[in-house]
Amino acid sequence: MYRRVLKFVPASMVAGLIICPSAAMAYDAADASAEEDGRADIIVTGLTPDKGQNRSTANGALGAKTLLDTPYSITVVDAAEISKRQATSIAQIFANDPSVFSFATAGTTNWWGTQIRGLGVRNYYIDDVPLLLYWGGDFPLESIETVEALKGLTGFMYGFGSPGGVISYRTKRPTAEPLLTTEIGYRTNSDFFGHVDAGGPLTPDGRLGYRVNLAGEKGTAYNAAGVNRWTGSLALEYAFTPDVKWYATATYEDSNLKHEPFQIYWSGYQGTKLPKPTYDYDDINIDNSFYKSRTLATATGLDWAFANAWSAKVTYGYTSKKHRSNKMFVYMVDQSGDYEGYAYNFAELDRNHFVQAMLQGEFATGPIRHEIVAGASYQVNDAFFGLDDYYWGNDFNGNIYEEQTFRVTRPISFGTGGSITKERQRALFFSDTLHLGDHIQAMVGARYTRYRLLDTDGDPSADSGYRTSAVTPTLALIYKPVPYVSIYGSYVEAMEPGSRVSGEYANVGDVLRATVSKQYEAGVKYEHRGLSLTAAAFRIERANTIDRLIDGQRYLTQDGLTVYKGIEAIGSYRVSEDFRFGLGAIHLDPRIRDVSEDNAVLIGNVPAEAAKWQVTANAEYYVSAIPGLSLHGNVRYFGKAPTDDYDTLYIPARTLAAIGFQYETRIGGRTVAFTGNVNNLFNKKYWGLGNIGEAINGALSARIYW
Repeated sequence: MYRRVLKFVPASMVAGLIICPSAAMAYDAADASAEEDGRADIIVTGLTPDKGQNRSTANGALGAKTLLDTPYSITVVDAAEISKRQATSIAQIFANDPSVFSFATAGTTNWWGTQIRGLGVRNYYIDDVPLLLYWGGDFPLESIETVEALKGLTGFMYGFGSPGGVISYRTKRPTAEPLLTTEIGYRTNSDFFGHVDAGGPLTPDGRLGYRVNLAGEKGTAYNAAGVNRWTGSLALEYAFTPDVKWYATATYEDSNLKHEPFQIYWSGYQGTKLPKPTYDYDDINIDNSFYKSRTLATATGLDWAFANAWSAKVTYGYTSKKHRSNKMFVYMVDQSGDYEGYAYNFAELDRNHFVQAMLQGEFATGPIRHEIVAGASYQVNDAFFGLDDYYWGNDFNGNIYEEQTFRVTRPISFGTGGSITKERQRALFFSDTLHLGDHIQAMVGARYTRYRLLDTDGDPSADSGYRTSAVTPTLALIYKPVPYVSIYGSYVEAMEPGSRVSGEYANVGDVLRATVSKQYEAGVKYEHRGLSLTAAAFRIERANTIDRLIDGQRYLTQDGLTVYKGIEAIGSYRVSEDFRFGLGAIHLDPRIRDVSEDNAVLIGNVPAEAAKWQVTANAEYYVSAIPGLSLHGNVRYFGKAPTDDYDTLYIPARTLAAIGFQYETRIGGRTVAFTGNVNNLFNKKYWGLGNIGEAINGALSARIYW
């Protein structure tokens, strides 16, 4: 496969370079003809100025603010960047942010693989609506305009959530002018994809607009997994008046990922050195395994600007995800590559209803200007897990360097009865950002949440469910000596819902109790004259979950406190109109504290999966000699990370590189964009935490703007 991709890499690059001059000549001819007709088009060949920290973003209950005026660290990646790098996973989306990471490689199920600041992420949102991505944390990107990573605690902005942070998607919205693009492409080894993006006004007055995205992908990925995925989305907007606007969005995906490589666990491993990684993917999968999912995300709302600087917004959303798993897991045994294999069959249906009303406005009391955000929300989460039909069994054993001939031949039931979890959340929130002159902003806010977990057997009449409530405050101070610099400090608390215990534990189906986490953060943001910079120091305290062996069986329990201290910095600098480079780094000092006597051996250890160092570097160059051609690349270092809280076995450090190009030109009177990328350029062999690494792979596509 390596030789096959090596053939693809230069071929795609050479093809791009061959296309460039010939297409450029075609462009010159078309351009000359267009000028004669008085309808010349302009193609911009320099870098578009970045919005950077001046970008405005909506942050849940915090309302719409620029990043410079937000006292938390946030990274925003837009559709143009996603398309340019042909990203298909969270790891690829945030490849240039050292604080956001995913162990899950492309072409695999993201089985709780995403991290922010070393903590696992469980919080996903689509158009401000909670999205339950249990057991798989990737969302189709063809319909997405931006993906945001809010780092750290999210208690005030979004309510209940794990302290790692939030991944928030925003769908593409209708365009003022007619839009139609088509794209076809290829990924190694034989995975073909297509995408249609259309939008524009539906009425002569332009008050009703639409946006449709349709996409499909089918074939064999670089890792021998069979990909069969289809997705579609629709967005509508209607302006009743200039001050009252309605919107609705819906995205649906049907995915069937076949015979992906094993999901790997390291508990019980004998030794301190890992086996040598292998990219003979056919030896580390089961041919008739699969993971099927159907995801639906909808949202609708009204925006009403009812007075000067005052607006109200009402949002309702419904999301659902149906999982059916015939997925394979292995426990690695020793350095020789032996493993014990388990088949995991289950079905789960997750449903979520969410409604929120929010008021945002400004007023003054003497010399102090107030920005007010107030609102209320109600959320219904229902999860139907097939506890009666799920299966977890040691069906096969083997060695990663030998072919695995096991096939699943027993009947599989995908019922969703037996374990029903019903969660209810009611919340009130309020914040006031006080502008104390031109340079100082003080923020005070709080969210009151009432949480109810109904009985997990689905019988609320037994009145044995768990109920709790909490006030989670946020306090912040921002000092802006000049408009393009922010120096801030913030404190926030968050209540974290109990997580459902998965099938590899003896207490499968249990839901751990809710806990409260705390975060302290101080940072600086800068956006001026080509330099964009954000840096922060933080401390996060959260309850710890620990694997415990009881009578030879593994249980997931809560015990103690984990403290994540760290410093992160991300910057980019535009050297010229044609060249930009960026650097980023995060250093973590995470420790386990305050555990019970039974787990005293863990005190002072680095918590599972947390690397002390991650470093990124990236660059983009617009080739002035070939108008429309840009080159880009990035390098990422991921430090070693322990496989569990006992710190006896580590996933080794690795450094990965990626390169790509994009070329825009005119062919036959149409703008055409050719894009190509190569991931893991040097075919570095490495272990992830829960999977084998991502071998060298590439993509090539052509997009036509009609």
